[in-house]
Amino acid sequence: MNSAIIGGGYAGMAAAVELAGRGIPVTVFESARQLGGRARGLSYNDTQLDNGQHLLLGCYRDTLRLIEKVGGDSEADFLRIPLQLELHGEFSMKAPQLPAPLHLLAALAGARGLSVSDRLNAVRFMMKLRRINFRLPVDITATELLAQYNQGADLTIMLWEPLCIAALNTPVHKASAQVLLNVLRDALNRTRADSDMLLPRISLTALFPQRAADYVERHGGQVRIGCGANALHPREDGIEISTTQGSEIFSHVICAAPPNAAARLLRPISGLAQTAARIDRLEQQPIYTVYLQYPESVALPRPMLGLHRRYSQWLFDKGLIAGQHGLLAAVISAEGIHQELSQDHLAHKVIAELREEFAIAEQPKWVKVIAEKRATFCCAPNLQRPAHQTSLPQLLLAGDYIEGDYPATLEGAVKSGLECAAAILARPR
Repeated sequence: MNSAIIGGGYAGMAAAVELAGRGIPVTVFESARQLGGRARGLSYNDTQLDNGQHLLLGCYRDTLRLIEKVGGDSEADFLRIPLQLELHGEFSMKAPQLPAPLHLLAALAGARGLSVSDRLNAVRFMMKLRRINFRLPVDITATELLAQYNQGADLTIMLWEPLCIAALNTPVHKASAQVLLNVLRDALNRTRADSDMLLPRISLTALFPQRAADYVERHGGQVRIGCGANALHPREDGIEISTTQGSEIFSHVICAAPPNAAARLLRPISGLAQTAARIDRLEQQPIYTVYLQYPESVALPRPMLGLHRRYSQWLFDKGLIAGQHGLLAAVISAEGIHQELSQDHLAHKVIAELREEFAIAEQPKWVKVIAEKRATFCCAPNLQRPAHQTSLPQLLLAGDYIEGDYPATLEGAVKSGLECAAAILARPR
Protein backbone atom coordinates (compact mmCIF):
# COMPACT_ATOMS: atom_id res chain seq x y z
CA MET A 1 0.00 0.00 0.00
CA ASN A 2 1.26 3.47 -0.90
CA SER A 3 -0.64 6.74 -0.79
CA ALA A 4 -0.48 10.05 -2.58
CA ILE A 5 -1.85 13.31 -1.31
CA ILE A 6 -2.60 16.15 -3.68
CA GLY A 7 -2.28 19.45 -1.83
CA GLY A 8 0.07 20.52 0.95
CA GLY A 9 -2.36 22.59 3.00
CA TYR A 10 -3.54 21.77 6.50
CA ALA A 11 -5.89 19.00 5.34
CA GLY A 12 -3.34 17.29 3.13
CA MET A 13 -0.50 17.53 5.62
CA ALA A 14 -2.72 16.25 8.45
CA ALA A 15 -3.47 13.15 6.38
CA ALA A 16 0.19 12.79 5.46
CA VAL A 17 1.36 12.93 9.09
CA GLU A 18 -1.24 10.39 10.22
CA LEU A 19 -0.37 7.92 7.45
CA ALA A 20 3.39 8.37 7.68
CA GLY A 21 3.27 7.90 11.43
CA ARG A 22 1.52 4.55 10.89
CA GLY A 23 4.11 3.29 8.43
CA ILE A 24 2.23 3.98 5.16
CA PRO A 25 4.54 5.33 2.40
CA VAL A 26 3.28 8.82 1.52
CA THR A 27 4.01 11.21 -1.35
CA VAL A 28 2.63 14.75 -1.17
CA PHE A 29 2.23 16.78 -4.37
CA GLU A 30 2.01 20.56 -3.89
CA SER A 31 1.79 22.81 -6.96
CA ALA A 32 2.92 25.97 -5.14
CA ARG A 33 6.44 26.73 -3.96
CA GLN A 34 5.27 26.89 -0.37
CA LEU A 35 3.15 24.65 1.82
CA GLY A 36 0.00 25.78 3.60
CA GLY A 37 -2.57 26.25 0.85
CA ARG A 38 -4.99 28.99 1.85
CA ALA A 39 -3.30 29.27 5.26
CA ARG A 40 0.27 30.01 4.34
CA GLY A 41 3.08 32.37 5.18
CA LEU A 42 4.64 34.83 2.77
CA SER A 43 7.31 37.51 2.77
CA TYR A 44 6.85 41.16 1.80
CA ASN A 45 9.40 43.95 2.24
CA ASP A 46 11.56 41.58 4.28
CA THR A 47 8.63 41.08 6.67
CA GLN A 48 6.98 37.77 7.47
CA LEU A 49 3.23 37.90 6.77
CA ASP A 50 0.43 35.40 6.30
CA ASN A 51 -2.15 35.37 3.53
CA GLY A 52 -4.73 36.00 6.27
CA GLN A 53 -4.99 36.17 10.03
CA HIS A 54 -6.11 32.80 11.34
CA LEU A 55 -7.21 32.57 14.94
CA LEU A 56 -7.34 29.13 16.54
CA LEU A 57 -9.52 28.18 19.49
CA GLY A 58 -8.66 26.02 22.44
CA CYS A 59 -11.24 23.49 21.23
CA TYR A 60 -9.23 22.86 18.03
CA ARG A 61 -7.89 19.71 19.64
CA ASP A 62 -6.91 17.79 16.52
CA THR A 63 -4.98 20.73 15.07
CA LEU A 64 -3.19 21.42 18.34
CA ARG A 65 -2.42 17.72 18.81
CA LEU A 66 -0.84 17.43 15.38
CA ILE A 67 1.19 20.61 15.84
CA GLU A 68 2.63 19.08 19.01
CA LYS A 69 3.15 15.72 17.24
CA VAL A 70 5.36 17.25 14.53
CA GLY A 71 7.46 19.23 16.99
CA GLY A 72 5.48 22.34 17.83
CA ASP A 73 5.17 23.93 21.26
CA SER A 74 1.82 25.50 22.07
CA GLU A 75 3.32 27.78 24.71
CA ALA A 76 5.90 29.18 22.30
CA ASP A 77 3.85 29.05 19.09
CA PHE A 78 0.79 30.96 20.31
CA LEU A 79 -0.28 33.95 22.30
CA ARG A 80 -3.14 32.45 24.31
CA ILE A 81 -5.90 34.84 25.37
CA PRO A 82 -8.85 33.78 27.57
CA LEU A 83 -12.23 34.41 25.96
CA GLN A 84 -12.87 38.10 25.41
CA LEU A 85 -14.53 40.22 22.77
CA GLU A 86 -14.13 43.94 22.28
CA LEU A 87 -15.59 46.29 19.70
CA HIS A 88 -13.53 49.38 20.42
CA GLY A 89 -15.50 52.01 22.33
CA GLU A 90 -18.81 50.19 21.87
CA PHE A 91 -18.86 46.76 23.45
CA SER A 92 -16.69 44.54 25.62
CA MET A 93 -17.04 41.11 27.16
CA LYS A 94 -14.45 39.19 29.15
CA ALA A 95 -14.81 35.75 30.70
CA PRO A 96 -13.68 35.27 34.31
CA GLN A 97 -11.68 32.25 35.51
CA LEU A 98 -14.70 30.00 36.07
CA PRO A 99 -15.54 26.52 34.78
CA ALA A 100 -17.49 26.30 31.52
CA PRO A 101 -20.20 27.30 30.88
CA LEU A 102 -20.27 29.57 33.95
CA HIS A 103 -17.41 31.62 32.51
CA LEU A 104 -19.50 32.44 29.44
CA LEU A 105 -22.70 33.15 31.34
CA ALA A 106 -20.80 35.49 33.69
CA ALA A 107 -19.16 37.20 30.71
CA LEU A 108 -22.53 37.75 29.02
CA ALA A 109 -24.15 38.99 32.23
CA GLY A 110 -21.34 41.51 32.76
CA ALA A 111 -20.89 42.64 29.16
CA ARG A 112 -20.56 46.39 28.67
CA GLY A 113 -22.38 48.15 25.85
CA LEU A 114 -25.63 46.17 26.12
CA SER A 115 -28.79 46.85 28.07
CA VAL A 116 -29.66 44.67 31.04
CA SER A 117 -32.46 43.03 29.07
CA ASP A 118 -30.10 42.21 26.17
CA ARG A 119 -27.58 40.66 28.53
CA LEU A 120 -30.27 38.54 30.16
CA ASN A 121 -31.58 37.48 26.76
CA ALA A 122 -28.09 36.38 25.75
CA VAL A 123 -27.75 34.31 28.93
CA ARG A 124 -31.18 32.71 28.38
CA PHE A 125 -30.25 31.95 24.77
CA MET A 126 -27.12 30.02 25.77
CA MET A 127 -29.00 28.13 28.48
CA LYS A 128 -31.72 27.11 26.02
CA LEU A 129 -29.08 25.96 23.52
CA ARG A 130 -27.57 23.75 26.22
CA ARG A 131 -30.96 22.20 26.92
CA ILE A 132 -31.40 21.23 23.26
CA ASN A 133 -27.76 20.04 23.14
CA PHE A 134 -27.02 22.63 20.45
CA ARG A 135 -29.05 20.67 17.90
CA LEU A 136 -31.84 22.10 15.75
CA PRO A 137 -34.66 19.98 14.31
CA VAL A 138 -34.21 21.77 10.98
CA ASP A 139 -31.32 23.96 9.89
CA ILE A 140 -32.18 27.63 9.33
CA THR A 141 -30.22 30.84 8.91
CA ALA A 142 -28.48 32.39 11.89
CA THR A 143 -30.72 35.45 11.50
CA GLU A 144 -33.83 33.28 11.82
CA LEU A 145 -32.42 31.49 14.85
CA LEU A 146 -31.57 34.74 16.64
CA ALA A 147 -35.06 36.11 15.94
CA GLN A 148 -36.68 32.93 17.32
CA TYR A 149 -34.74 33.36 20.57
CA ASN A 150 -35.44 37.07 20.99
CA GLN A 151 -31.89 38.25 20.34
CA GLY A 152 -32.56 41.90 19.51
CA ALA A 153 -30.87 44.18 16.99
CA ASP A 154 -28.23 45.59 19.36
CA LEU A 155 -27.37 42.18 20.74
CA THR A 156 -27.10 40.71 17.25
CA ILE A 157 -24.95 43.54 15.89
CA MET A 158 -22.62 43.72 18.89
CA LEU A 159 -22.20 40.03 19.71
CA TRP A 160 -23.70 37.34 17.51
CA GLU A 161 -23.04 38.84 14.09
CA PRO A 162 -19.30 39.44 14.71
CA LEU A 163 -18.98 35.92 16.12
CA CYS A 164 -20.85 34.40 13.19
CA ILE A 165 -18.76 36.18 10.56
CA ALA A 166 -15.53 35.36 12.38
CA ALA A 167 -16.44 31.68 12.77
CA LEU A 168 -18.19 30.94 9.46
CA ASN A 169 -16.92 33.74 7.16
CA THR A 170 -20.53 34.05 6.05
CA PRO A 171 -23.00 36.92 6.55
CA VAL A 172 -25.45 36.22 9.36
CA HIS A 173 -28.46 36.27 7.03
CA LYS A 174 -26.87 33.54 4.88
CA ALA A 175 -25.14 31.50 7.59
CA SER A 176 -26.14 28.04 8.78
CA ALA A 177 -27.48 28.25 12.32
CA GLN A 178 -26.59 24.60 12.95
CA VAL A 179 -22.94 25.00 11.98
CA LEU A 180 -22.74 28.12 14.15
CA LEU A 181 -24.16 26.10 17.04
CA ASN A 182 -21.57 23.38 16.41
CA VAL A 183 -18.83 25.96 16.95
CA LEU A 184 -20.53 27.43 20.03
CA ARG A 185 -21.00 23.93 21.45
CA ASP A 186 -17.33 23.00 21.16
CA ALA A 187 -15.83 26.37 22.05
CA LEU A 188 -18.11 27.51 24.85
CA ASN A 189 -19.76 24.49 26.42
CA ARG A 190 -17.10 21.92 27.35
CA THR A 191 -14.10 23.35 29.25
CA ARG A 192 -13.03 26.90 29.95
CA ALA A 193 -9.78 26.42 28.01
CA ASP A 194 -11.75 25.43 24.89
CA SER A 195 -12.84 29.06 24.49
CA ASP A 196 -9.29 30.44 24.66
CA MET A 197 -8.18 32.35 21.58
CA LEU A 198 -4.80 31.30 20.19
CA LEU A 199 -2.95 33.81 17.99
CA PRO A 200 0.00 32.30 16.08
CA ARG A 201 3.37 33.91 16.82
CA ILE A 202 4.97 32.31 13.75
CA SER A 203 3.89 32.01 10.14
CA LEU A 204 1.05 29.67 9.26
CA THR A 205 3.39 27.62 7.08
CA ALA A 206 5.95 27.25 9.88
CA LEU A 207 3.23 26.50 12.43
CA PHE A 208 2.26 23.14 10.96
CA PRO A 209 2.70 22.37 7.23
CA GLN A 210 6.50 22.74 7.11
CA ARG A 211 6.96 20.80 10.33
CA ALA A 212 4.59 18.18 8.96
CA ALA A 213 6.68 17.90 5.79
CA ASP A 214 9.81 17.35 7.86
CA TYR A 215 7.96 14.70 9.88
CA VAL A 216 6.78 12.90 6.73
CA GLU A 217 10.28 12.87 5.25
CA ARG A 218 11.77 11.58 8.52
CA HIS A 219 9.28 8.71 8.26
CA GLY A 220 10.30 7.77 4.73
CA GLY A 221 7.79 9.85 2.76
CA GLN A 222 8.25 12.54 0.12
CA VAL A 223 6.93 16.09 -0.16
CA ARG A 224 7.28 17.48 -3.68
CA ILE A 225 7.01 21.26 -3.81
CA GLY A 226 6.20 22.94 -7.12
CA CYS A 227 4.83 19.67 -8.47
CA GLY A 228 1.07 19.76 -8.95
CA ALA A 229 -1.21 17.04 -10.28
CA ASN A 230 -2.37 17.60 -13.85
CA ALA A 231 -4.69 14.61 -14.16
CA LEU A 232 -5.91 11.47 -12.40
CA HIS A 233 -6.34 8.14 -14.25
CA PRO A 234 -8.03 5.22 -12.47
CA ARG A 235 -6.24 1.89 -13.07
CA GLU A 236 -6.91 -1.68 -11.96
CA ASP A 237 -4.03 -1.49 -9.50
CA GLY A 238 -4.72 2.05 -8.20
CA ILE A 239 -4.77 5.58 -9.51
CA GLU A 240 -2.19 7.10 -11.81
CA ILE A 241 -1.23 10.71 -11.12
CA SER A 242 0.18 12.75 -14.00
CA THR A 243 2.43 15.64 -13.01
CA THR A 244 4.93 17.91 -14.73
CA GLN A 245 7.60 15.47 -13.50
CA GLY A 246 6.00 12.34 -14.91
CA SER A 247 3.38 9.78 -13.90
CA GLU A 248 3.14 7.39 -10.94
CA ILE A 249 0.57 4.88 -9.70
CA PHE A 250 -0.60 4.82 -6.06
CA SER A 251 -2.90 2.42 -4.27
CA HIS A 252 -4.82 5.34 -2.71
CA VAL A 253 -5.07 9.05 -3.45
CA ILE A 254 -6.36 11.79 -1.17
CA CYS A 255 -7.26 14.90 -3.14
CA ALA A 256 -6.76 17.76 -0.69
CA ALA A 257 -6.56 20.48 -3.33
CA PRO A 258 -8.68 23.67 -3.18
CA PRO A 259 -12.26 23.23 -4.44
CA ASN A 260 -11.72 24.57 -7.95
CA ALA A 261 -8.59 22.45 -8.46
CA ALA A 262 -10.29 19.35 -7.03
CA ALA A 263 -13.28 19.79 -9.34
CA ARG A 264 -10.94 20.15 -12.33
CA LEU A 265 -9.23 16.85 -11.50
CA LEU A 266 -12.48 14.96 -10.83
CA ARG A 267 -14.58 16.22 -13.73
CA PRO A 268 -13.01 14.07 -16.51
CA ILE A 269 -13.25 10.83 -14.49
CA SER A 270 -16.20 8.58 -15.25
CA GLY A 271 -18.68 8.56 -12.37
CA LEU A 272 -17.27 11.65 -10.65
CA ALA A 273 -18.93 14.39 -12.68
CA GLN A 274 -21.69 14.72 -10.06
CA THR A 275 -19.14 15.17 -7.27
CA ALA A 276 -17.34 17.80 -9.33
CA ALA A 277 -20.65 19.57 -9.96
CA ARG A 278 -21.41 19.59 -6.23
CA ILE A 279 -18.04 21.25 -5.60
CA ASP A 280 -18.69 23.77 -8.39
CA ARG A 281 -22.02 24.74 -6.80
CA LEU A 282 -20.38 25.88 -3.56
CA GLU A 283 -20.64 29.64 -3.28
CA GLN A 284 -17.36 31.25 -2.28
CA GLN A 285 -16.74 34.02 0.25
CA PRO A 286 -13.74 36.40 0.39
CA ILE A 287 -11.37 37.50 3.13
CA TYR A 288 -9.35 40.71 2.77
CA THR A 289 -6.34 41.40 4.98
CA VAL A 290 -4.75 44.86 5.03
CA TYR A 291 -1.24 44.91 6.49
CA LEU A 292 0.16 48.26 7.56
CA GLN A 293 3.76 48.76 8.70
CA TYR A 294 3.86 51.78 11.00
CA PRO A 295 6.85 53.04 13.00
CA GLU A 296 7.75 50.62 15.79
CA SER A 297 6.30 52.94 18.45
CA VAL A 298 2.74 52.48 17.10
CA ALA A 299 0.65 49.94 18.98
CA LEU A 300 -2.98 49.05 19.65
CA PRO A 301 -4.49 48.76 23.14
CA ARG A 302 -4.91 44.97 22.72
CA PRO A 303 -3.38 42.23 20.57
CA MET A 304 -6.78 41.76 18.93
CA LEU A 305 -9.92 43.88 18.92
CA GLY A 306 -12.85 44.68 16.70
CA LEU A 307 -14.35 47.84 15.28
CA HIS A 308 -18.05 48.63 15.11
CA ARG A 309 -19.61 49.61 11.78
CA ARG A 310 -16.25 50.16 10.08
CA TYR A 311 -14.59 48.63 7.05
CA SER A 312 -12.07 46.99 9.40
CA GLN A 313 -13.78 44.22 11.33
CA TRP A 314 -10.87 42.85 13.36
CA LEU A 315 -7.49 44.39 14.08
CA PHE A 316 -4.36 42.49 15.09
CA ASP A 317 -1.25 44.07 16.57
CA LYS A 318 1.59 41.87 15.36
CA GLY A 319 3.98 43.63 17.72
CA LEU A 320 2.03 42.44 20.75
CA ILE A 321 1.49 39.01 19.20
CA ALA A 322 4.77 38.19 17.48
CA GLY A 323 7.23 40.98 18.25
CA GLN A 324 6.77 42.60 14.81
CA HIS A 325 6.47 46.07 16.27
CA GLY A 326 4.41 48.61 14.35
CA LEU A 327 2.87 45.97 12.08
CA LEU A 328 -0.93 46.03 12.18
CA ALA A 329 -3.36 43.81 10.28
CA ALA A 330 -6.97 44.68 9.52
CA VAL A 331 -9.21 41.76 8.52
CA ILE A 332 -12.45 42.06 6.58
CA SER A 333 -14.35 38.77 6.35
CA ALA A 334 -17.17 37.73 4.01
CA GLU A 335 -18.84 39.69 1.24
CA GLY A 336 -19.54 43.41 1.57
CA ILE A 337 -19.16 46.91 0.20
CA HIS A 338 -15.38 46.74 0.61
CA GLN A 339 -15.30 44.60 -2.52
CA GLU A 340 -16.41 47.62 -4.54
CA LEU A 341 -13.23 49.54 -3.62
CA SER A 342 -9.82 49.35 -5.21
CA GLN A 343 -7.11 47.99 -2.93
CA ASP A 344 -5.54 51.45 -2.62
CA HIS A 345 -8.89 52.99 -1.69
CA LEU A 346 -9.56 50.25 0.85
CA ALA A 347 -6.13 50.77 2.41
CA HIS A 348 -6.82 54.50 2.77
CA LYS A 349 -10.13 53.73 4.47
CA VAL A 350 -8.36 51.49 6.99
CA ILE A 351 -5.67 54.12 7.64
CA ALA A 352 -8.39 56.71 8.30
CA GLU A 353 -10.18 54.37 10.70
CA LEU A 354 -6.99 53.76 12.68
CA ARG A 355 -6.42 57.51 12.90
CA GLU A 356 -9.99 58.21 14.03
CA GLU A 357 -10.28 55.31 16.50
CA PHE A 358 -6.78 55.34 18.04
CA ALA A 359 -5.31 58.74 17.14
CA ILE A 360 -2.56 57.13 15.04
CA ALA A 361 -1.31 60.24 13.25
CA GLU A 362 1.70 58.62 11.59
CA GLN A 363 1.48 57.32 8.05
CA PRO A 364 2.41 53.69 7.46
CA LYS A 365 5.77 53.04 5.81
CA TRP A 366 4.09 50.54 3.52
CA VAL A 367 0.76 48.79 3.00
CA LYS A 368 0.02 45.35 1.60
CA VAL A 369 -3.54 44.24 0.77
CA ILE A 370 -4.11 40.51 0.38
CA ALA A 371 -7.48 39.69 -1.19
CA GLU A 372 -8.43 36.02 -1.01
CA LYS A 373 -11.55 36.22 -3.16
CA ARG A 374 -12.29 32.50 -2.79
CA ALA A 375 -11.14 32.11 0.80
CA THR A 376 -13.93 29.82 2.05
CA PHE A 377 -17.23 28.36 1.01
CA CYS A 378 -20.44 30.17 1.97
CA CYS A 379 -21.66 28.14 4.96
CA ALA A 380 -25.39 28.18 4.21
CA PRO A 381 -28.15 26.11 5.86
CA ASN A 382 -28.55 22.50 4.70
CA LEU A 383 -25.56 22.83 2.41
CA GLN A 384 -24.79 19.65 0.47
CA ARG A 385 -21.03 19.41 0.81
CA PRO A 386 -19.04 16.68 -0.97
CA ALA A 387 -18.35 13.47 0.95
CA HIS A 388 -14.87 12.24 1.84
CA GLN A 389 -15.33 8.99 -0.06
CA THR A 390 -15.87 9.24 -3.81
CA SER A 391 -17.44 6.55 -5.97
CA LEU A 392 -13.90 5.23 -6.52
CA PRO A 393 -12.78 3.30 -3.43
CA GLN A 394 -9.15 4.37 -3.92
CA LEU A 395 -9.94 8.11 -4.16
CA LEU A 396 -10.87 10.29 -1.19
CA LEU A 397 -11.43 14.01 -0.75
CA ALA A 398 -10.13 16.22 2.05
CA GLY A 399 -10.40 19.91 2.75
CA ASP A 400 -12.23 22.45 4.85
CA TYR A 401 -15.14 22.35 2.38
CA ILE A 402 -15.80 18.59 2.69
CA GLU A 403 -18.82 17.46 4.72
CA GLY A 404 -18.48 17.78 8.48
CA ASP A 405 -19.67 19.65 11.55
CA TYR A 406 -17.32 22.59 11.12
CA PRO A 407 -17.20 25.57 8.78
CA ALA A 408 -14.08 26.37 6.72
CA THR A 409 -11.56 26.47 9.57
CA LEU A 410 -8.13 24.99 10.17
CA GLU A 411 -9.72 22.48 12.52
CA GLY A 412 -12.27 21.51 9.87
CA ALA A 413 -9.47 20.98 7.35
CA VAL A 414 -7.39 18.91 9.77
CA LYS A 415 -10.35 16.75 10.81
CA SER A 416 -11.08 16.09 7.15
CA GLY A 417 -7.54 14.94 6.47
CA LEU A 418 -7.57 12.69 9.53
CA GLU A 419 -10.84 11.09 8.44
CA CYS A 420 -9.38 10.23 5.04
CA ALA A 421 -6.26 8.78 6.66
CA ALA A 422 -8.41 6.69 9.00
CA ALA A 423 -10.36 5.30 6.04
CA ILE A 424 -7.15 4.18 4.35
CA LEU A 425 -5.72 2.70 7.54
CA ALA A 426 -8.90 0.68 8.06
CA ARG A 427 -8.41 -1.15 4.76
CA PRO A 428 -6.43 -4.38 4.47
CA ARG A 429 -2.81 -3.89 3.40
